[in-house]
Amino acid sequence: MMAKTSLIAKIRKDIVLYGALAANIGIAIAKFVAAGISGSSSMATEGVHSLVDSGNQILLLYGQKRAARPPDKFHPFGYGRELYFWAFVVAILIFAVGAGVSIYEGIIHIWNPHPIEDPRLSYIVLGLAFLLEGASWTIAVREFRGSVGDKGWWQAIHRSKDPPGFIVLFEDSAALAGLVIAAVGVWASVYFQDPRIDGAASIVIGLVLAAVAVLLAREAKGLIIGEAADPNLIAQLRAVLDGHPQIEAVNHLRTVHTGPESVFVAVSADFVDTIPMGEAESLIEELEVAMKALSPTISSIYIRPEKKENAFVEHVSSTGAA
Repeated sequence: MMAKTSLIAKIRKDIVLYGALAANIGIAIAKFVAAGISGSSSMATEGVHSLVDSGNQILLLYGQKRAARPPDKFHPFGYGRELYFWAFVVAILIFAVGAGVSIYEGIIHIWNPHPIEDPRLSYIVLGLAFLLEGASWTIAVREFRGSVGDKGWWQAIHRSKDPPGFIVLFEDSAALAGLVIAAVGVWASVYFQDPRIDGAASIVIGLVLAAVAVLLAREAKGLIIGEAADPNLIAQLRAVLDGHPQIEAVNHLRTVHTGPESVFVAVSADFVDTIPMGEAESLIEELEVAMKALSPTISSIYIRPEKKENAFVEHVSSTGAA
């Protein structure tokens, strides 16, 4: 049952990525054609934006495949964190290529403005792109909504350990904002007969992409360094330990995500002095079974019996150590 649930979750994640990839490739082609015919700088910028997004989805799919490899002697905890690395690469690409080219294109167009020949094609392409991006955004929101729970959206994104979910959500949100900015830029450029406005729209789109890239890089950095499990899961793990009569004290409980669906748990606990060695081994096995039953994401557990006076006891409330 657990394997079936994991397979369904993987299929849903792939649908989000493949849906976004198909939409972005088609949109990129249409935008470049419209930019070539109309001469719109913001349309060319939007084409680059969609092209970068397409490359990002390919990298995330590749990262998911690499991260799914089983543990081996060189990586005993698996390759789950490789997905975090590719998420960080995606953030760099958005910043360097997406934002950089957009701002550069906008500056060039302001210095050497060219009037938009026929804005009608741009409006048609932007309208179709908005529908496709909106559909992709809806799928991403629907998939991500399940992880929100009673948390706010930003808190859910910050605590998420699955980069593809929030990256597609960020990308599609930025894409929708970029389409609106491009449409306003094309209209204002024609209405006021000032092609520099179209270049300014390109710069604004670049700034939006830069902001998104910084946010994604920040989240990816935290995952690469190593983030603790959800506080609710940590509280449940501690309850298993605190509620056992043969444990006098919990010196520390540490958790770290070794992948989106993989958590390593390390425990130092002070067992009662009268427990024999054989019973201590059975107790550790019993605790491991009870803790793994809390969540399928718990992949490895290390429990170390240690006297409280000899242990370094931590007092951290929200980082996974306690």
